[in-house]
Amino acid sequence: MTTDLDGLTALVTGGASGIGLATAQLLGERGAKVAVLDLDPSSVSAPLRGFTADVGDDQSVRSAVEQAAAALGGIDILVNNAGIGAAGTVEDNPDDQWHRVLDVNVLGIVRMTRAALPHLRLSSSASVVNTCSIAATAGLPQRALYSASKGAVLSLTLAMAADHVREGIRFNCVNPGTVDTPWVRRLLDVAPDPAAERAALNSRQPTGRLVSAEEVAAAIAYLASPAAASVTGTALAVDGGMAGLRLRPVATS
Repeated sequence: MTTDLDGLTALVTGGASGIGLATAQLLGERGAKVAVLDLDPSSVSAPLRGFTADVGDDQSVRSAVEQAAAALGGIDILVNNAGIGAAGTVEDNPDDQWHRVLDVNVLGIVRMTRAALPHLRLSSSASVVNTCSIAATAGLPQRALYSASKGAVLSLTLAMAADHVREGIRFNCVNPGTVDTPWVRRLLDVAPDPAAERAALNSRQPTGRLVSAEEVAAAIAYLASPAAASVTGTALAVDGGMAGLRLRPVATS
């Protein structure tokens, strides 16, 4: 395992499970000191350090960021991964759910980033990576609210990259396709035909399978690392070819 992150420190939100946990573990394996910020970090084990944080609450965020920065000795990398999902068309989600999803998925990134910026400005290798989604660039059925939130994350990433490039702070995002995470598995569990729904999700991606959390983590680790020093304002798709490939249907006899 490469140790290109030796001497660097990282914060990962939503890091107790799924993409966040895979990312935190990989950053640690590559040499970084890593703090996980989560609503429930009780499952986080050494060498990762867990801190309780609600990205929907500014005071909670500021307190957790300061605690983590003190414990790690600074912040070089911020991974804004915490988020929540929503299913339905534009008719299906009530206003309070729109407010909640946008507050967590978009304003959560705002709160975390502005709290971390004073520390990032002190780093010689500052990087912020936001977990976005293929939903930001492709029209997906039954995902109106979720897609709107991730479209905002994409635009916010580009705007922050422009605002802070001359301070030496890079901003990028990853756009995963459908990832085999606990959230997706819960959606499958409540589907009328879980097997058929999984098959449909698999076939939606040209590779014919769901993306793994570890594959997304690898992309995040690259964008966060000094190897990507010239990469900023970029959205890296990790989607099995979903964004750009248009395959012909498989012929059937």
